[in-house]
Amino acid sequence: MKILVTAFEPFGGEAINPALEAVKRLPQTIKGAQISWLQVPTVFGESAEILAQAISDQRPDAVLCVGQAGGRMGLSPERVAINLDDARIPDNKGQQPLDQPIQPDGPAAYFSTLPIKAMVQAIKKAGIPASVSNSAGTFVCNHLMYQALYLADQAYPEMRAGFLHIPYLLEQVLEKSQTPAMGLEDIIRGLEAAIGAIVTYSKDLQIAGGALH
Repeated sequence: MKILVTAFEPFGGEAINPALEAVKRLPQTIKGAQISWLQVPTVFGESAEILAQAISDQRPDAVLCVGQAGGRMGLSPERVAINLDDARIPDNKGQQPLDQPIQPDGPAAYFSTLPIKAMVQAIKKAGIPASVSNSAGTFVCNHLMYQALYLADQAYPEMRAGFLHIPYLLEQVLEKSQTPAMGLEDIIRGLEAAIGAIVTYSKDLQIAGGALH
């Protein structure tokens, strides 16, 4: 089994991106699966183009995109990507699309095809906070998740894909009072657990993972 893990470059004025720092330290194999990682730009369109080329070259069985969600307390696999770019801030090339469809011929949304509840359970068993997220936002994270699932739908029907958000690193919140953060080693351990669940579960667990709001 081959799993491609992507991570964004820093954005929004940050010097580092915890996703990239964690992903590039993942082991080469997890539960027998071959792991490769890919840095993608925090740029609408270009990030998806680079991912599409990597998928064409590597033909992974699963794609896990990882991104920073400053303010979240734990690791959060995303349930759904919506067909909308609506950028609160410009991307790293100054693009700021507003209320634009990602794929004009695509559905309104795609659900993750990764076992998100099993991933949450595995992360928690590793001693790391985790929960299912029901919104990946409308910035480049949602954009890339949607594009990965659109590509799977259109060209790689056997490939599973999804997205996982992680918190700030501790060093990112020194001047951000009361903002949650997590140590790099804990993030890596949580990612390994999540990937292990992707390897183990072809179908998700039927356990509680919803939210009241």
